[in-house]
This record gives sequence, structure tokens and C-alpha cells, in this order.
Amino acid sequence: MKLISWIVIVLFLPIFLCQAETWQDPGLTTILQNTGLEGCIVLKEVHKDRIRVSDSSRCEQRYLPASTFKIANALIALETGVVKDNEIFPWDGTSLPIKSWEKDMDLQEAMAVSSVPVFQTIARRIGHHRMAEWVQKIGYGNLEIGTTVDRFWLDGPLAISPCEQVHFMARLAQDQLPFAKRTLAGLRRLLPHEDIGEAHLFGKTGWASVAKPKIGWYVGWVENHENIVTFSVNIPMESLVDAPLRKSLALAALRYAGAIDTQ
Repeated sequence: MKLISWIVIVLFLPIFLCQAETWQDPGLTTILQNTGLEGCIVLKEVHKDRIRVSDSSRCEQRYLPASTFKIANALIALETGVVKDNEIFPWDGTSLPIKSWEKDMDLQEAMAVSSVPVFQTIARRIGHHRMAEWVQKIGYGNLEIGTTVDRFWLDGPLAISPCEQVHFMARLAQDQLPFAKRTLAGLRRLLPHEDIGEAHLFGKTGWASVAKPKIGWYVGWVENHENIVTFSVNIPMESLVDAPLRKSLALAALRYAGAIDTQ
């Protein structure tokens, strides 16, 4: 009976997460529909313990996390000490699909340009056993990393729902993940961030280019005085031409919800 209970919990976890104080917000639905795309926008207003979704069904489905997993990858790397302070990751001179990856760079720049080769190197340093332990410990998505330590977030089996993304971001923004304070502070410095009026925005993009259809992500959070709002945007994205839509949708949703200034 105990095993059956755990299976039920795992299968329905995304639904439980989304249904806690969840509101299907027609305003978010309209923002998404105006793009002509199907997809999902989720906001978690941490101070109100309320979740707004554009589409409750889509927002509960799990997808490949792609480069949004770089947040967890960096946290685990910093915590385990596999990356040295101010370390430079050398480019080996081979041709890469993204030209901005073809250079030597530190971890902050690797995060900014979303360098797959750098984070694959980091994953191999962490190793399969430690990576599996940490993915379980932080409760990331479906908890599955398969057998290939440097591809599981790109090809699967790891998967996470937009609802789970906003809960993970909320724990990160509130320093509630099981990492040292130094690690959490280091991640904040690494993650792309900017000020929008009085709000501070932290976010990471992702593109699941092997998925069918291909999926674009933008996840993160906004701090505005004492208020924290986390967000997740998940849309079909067949090419990088549509990449700016991810962030523009998130900003439109955050402005609509009053999390950032409307100007």
C-alpha cells in the first residue's frame, strides 16, 4: 500500500501543485492568445500564496527543461565545489551551433549565453551519482536523469511542468533550497538580472530543440520591495527567430499582474 501511495503522489504532483490557491486568469489567457500561440504562462504571487495560470491543463504538463536546468546545474556545481572561483572554461576551437559559445568564458558568461558545452563539462565533473542525489534532494520535476549525465536535461528523461517551475523559483528566490547561503548568493550573481523601475528581475531562458514540437522557456522571479512574483513561460518555438517572445510574454504578464511598473 505504501508503494501505491507514493506512485499516486508522484503521478499527480503537478496537479496538486497547481491547484493550491490557483486562479485561471483570463488576462493571462488573452496575453498569450494575442500572440496566436498555444502555450502557458504561470505567475506565483509568493506574498499571497496564489498562482495565476493562462491554461491549467497545459501548465500542469511536464516538458524537457532544456537550459532552464542550468540554474540547478550551477547551484549543484557551486555547492559541490567542482567550479573554481573565477575559473575560465576554454573553447576547444570546434565549430558550435551558437557562435557566442565559441570563446573562452567564465561561469557567469556561460550562463548569460547559455553555453551548452560549458554546462555539459560541469555536469560531467559533478558526476552521475551526485547529480542524481541532488536532483532528488531539490525535488526537481520528475526527478529522473537517466544514464547520460551531460544530456538528460536536453534529451530527457528529466521533465518539469510550468507549475513546478514557479514553485522551484519561489524556493530559490526565498533561499529555501537546501544549499549553503554562499551558494545561493553566488547563483544570484550568475543569473541574468536587470532592474525595471523599482523591481529586480532574475530570469533564464531555455529552448527544448529536440522536443516535438520544440518548446521555448523563460523562468525566474521579480522582487519588488517585499513582494516576490515567480514566473514561467512555456511556448512552442520552432526557431530562434521567436526567442524574444518568451521574455516579452513574461514582462507583459508581470506588468498585467502589477509585479513591475507599467511604464
